[in-house]
Amino acid sequence: MNRDTRRRILSHVVITLCGMAILVALVPLVLVLFHVISQGISSLNFAFFTEMPRPVGEPGGGMANAIAGSLIVTLLGAVFAIPIGVMSGIYAAEYSGTRIAGAVRFAADTLNGVPSIVIGVFVYTIAVLPFRSFSALAGGLALGIMMIPLIMRTTEELLRLVPPTLREGALALGATRARAVFTVVVPAALPGILTGILLALARIAGETAPLLFTAFNNRFWSTDVTQPISTLTVQVFTYAIAPYEDWHRQAWAGALVLVMMVFICSLLARLATARMERMQRGG
Repeated sequence: MNRDTRRRILSHVVITLCGMAILVALVPLVLVLFHVISQGISSLNFAFFTEMPRPVGEPGGGMANAIAGSLIVTLLGAVFAIPIGVMSGIYAAEYSGTRIAGAVRFAADTLNGVPSIVIGVFVYTIAVLPFRSFSALAGGLALGIMMIPLIMRTTEELLRLVPPTLREGALALGATRARAVFTVVVPAALPGILTGILLALARIAGETAPLLFTAFNNRFWSTDVTQPISTLTVQVFTYAIAPYEDWHRQAWAGALVLVMMVFICSLLARLATARMERMQRGG
């Protein structure tokens, strides 16, 4: 057997192993999706999105309050996290060699590794106990803290990918450094930054532990951000551990809605990434 034959055989073996690894990685995802869809699709109907939960023993109902609450809490978290995450990412990218930038980067990496339940307990001590009330604001704060390191690191990496000639051209035309960053560099990386934000939203969409300590739950319709509010993840958790069969079916439907929300965020992120790649090739 000559060298070329051995190289072809080795190449085929490596490609086969890589393909098998991809299949093994996809199997858990396919099984989870199949199980959630098969269990939840039967209880997913229009009433699920428009009706309130019904008392024990009454079939039907929905999770309209939990769906609305999840959107409210996620929006509050995004409002809190996006400005801080983007601005800190800009600083880390523009002043990457400074000690402050290194400290910001280290803090973001550390915060990204903190368990979500620890963040929930922390926000409970600073935003729930002092006011003696659970609230949607506290839940949004907890989710926002979890989003900050993801947005910050994504923003930093995307800004580093912007060609330095764009920044240099703006500076050569007399623009200040801040003006060059916000009018040239950031717009060039904006699709990627939006991708990072969408992925961060997908990351926090399924969080339950921090919301148990902050937003808690509410079986009634509420849009008051200063009061406890129902969220989809907590509602699914509550129904899943209950001994009622109808609640279990509702929990599977709620889980399917959560999967759909994560899928939509991931799909939008992929579309934004593809658009950025087309713009870069066109430029």
